[in-house]
Amino acid sequence: MRPARSGRLLLGAIAAAAISASFLLMRSRAVVVISPGAAAPRFVASTLDSLPVQRSLDDYAGHPVLLNVWATWCDPCREEMPSLETLYSDYRQGGLRIVAISIDDAGNESLIREFAQENRLSFDILHDPNGRIMSLYQVRGVPQTFLIARDRRIIATRFAADWSSDASRALVDSLMRAGGP
Repeated sequence: MRPARSGRLLLGAIAAAAISASFLLMRSRAVVVISPGAAAPRFVASTLDSLPVQRSLDDYAGHPVLLNVWATWCDPCREEMPSLETLYSDYRQGGLRIVAISIDDAGNESLIREFAQENRLSFDILHDPNGRIMSLYQVRGVPQTFLIARDRRIIATRFAADWSSDASRALVDSLMRAGGP
């Protein structure tokens, strides 16, 4: 065999091995797409207390969760919040937990607290100043909401919803029935 030809064969074999290794590596680190049916990732965010406490999805185990990612600078987020409060008032006795995670920058905790007080929000408001929730849940824009069943499966996602509409209420009713007793 000529040296040039054997060199090409060797390079071809190396390239094939590299492609195979890349494929196997990708399969072993499969990207989980956050969509209905997927397991909800375990987030961590802080309360707005004077001594912040870390909360995670585990703190809401056994409950259906409506997870809302928002920011005070986002007009659609601000418009959506009153309907979330009404929804929470109507469904909390049935076990629904609403968790709104603000992605406002660090140092804006007082602004977030003021917004929650002005709007009389009684559900959990958490803060993720580093925006880790954005990549963890593959958030494409705010506000984005994830409806998470008791078994930690995502059953739906929504952008800037009116939570007092019949369609939204029907979706929450299905959440309340999903993933467990």
